[in-house]
Amino acid sequence: MTTLHVIHWLAGLVVVAEALNKLERTAPCRRGLGARERATEWLKAIAWLLLAFGGAGALLAPLMPFLPMSRAGAIWPLLMPTQAPTLQDTCIALGFAVLIFRTRVKEG
Repeated sequence: MTTLHVIHWLAGLVVVAEALNKLERTAPCRRGLGARERATEWLKAIAWLLLAFGGAGALLAPLMPFLPMSRAGAIWPLLMPTQAPTLQDTCIALGFAVLIFRTRVKEG
């Protein structure tokens, strides 16, 4: 693994951990929300879910060739990484990880 792979993987780990934490605390179906608040909660939940999926992809990509999955399955091509993480991929994941870390430091 190159340094870029390791940084991408670690950033993915931070993003997944925070996304799962934030998803646990969103409640778009709770009582008493107005239409605007409910829409905001749904958008927040969808955004954190997408970030969790993206971070999980960064974590699992190096393991995909070793997982016991049928290559004939319809989902396999969607999960199999077609390339190593690029600098762009790593910068996006690392940018989110740094924002998450900054928020944690700011909160104390």
